[in-house]
Amino acid sequence: MALRRDGSGQPLLYLHDVWFTRQWLPFQAALAQRFDVLAPEHPGFGDTPQDPRFEGFLDYVLHYDALLDTLGLDGVHLVGHGLGGRLAAHLATVYPRRFASLTLIAPSGLRAPDEPLIDVFRLSPEQLGEALFNGRAERYTEFTELKGFPDDRLDAYVDSQAHALLTWTNRFDRQLERRLGRVATPTLVVAPELDQLTGPSSAARYAELVPGARLEVLRVPDGQSAHALPIEAPDELAGLIASHASGHATTED
Repeated sequence: MALRRDGSGQPLLYLHDVWFTRQWLPFQAALAQRFDVLAPEHPGFGDTPQDPRFEGFLDYVLHYDALLDTLGLDGVHLVGHGLGGRLAAHLATVYPRRFASLTLIAPSGLRAPDEPLIDVFRLSPEQLGEALFNGRAERYTEFTELKGFPDDRLDAYVDSQAHALLTWTNRFDRQLERRLGRVATPTLVVAPELDQLTGPSSAARYAELVPGARLEVLRVPDGQSAHALPIEAPDELAGLIASHASGHATTED
């Protein structure tokens, strides 16, 4: 598997969203000033090949449990964005006492009953870029145009296949919704002002269902903050996570 790692201090496992793979982001670099940051790419995403035996979220949960065992890490701070937030929540329900803290950034997978479905698989690349950044995609092309056409489109197609494996018939996670009450990890949920990909209520729903979770809405100076918070506000987001994690340091540190 592809694994990027930098920094020192307490270990922090960052689980990425569907997008922004194949790169070390300024957000990750900001976290690495305070933590030993591990940023793997999920099987089927980025430079990690798909495991043909994988069928759903539980396979990914067991994969990351095995990774932490292999590296000899426990009491890790767990952070996930979007799809990675949904995966992090699954990890925290299966292993409710393994992690020192949990931060979910614009997590996907939950919605209010009266909200319409946002079908990301039907969005064109241009529509997807506009939804990720609430109309400000042109400011962030350095994170979305890595190799040029057609290679970027081919890479995105590979990632979308793995995304479909996990969510095509499981857009909204009723099993996870029932199990979030098992989370025993101190939890911070960070939401944008307007999320046009996961829906406006997904983050708030997580905060409602995870015992003791705290919800923070992260704003940006110009316009409504968007789903791509790690790209739009890397330093502010890293500061929120560091403040949350520092209050729940492992005893040995």
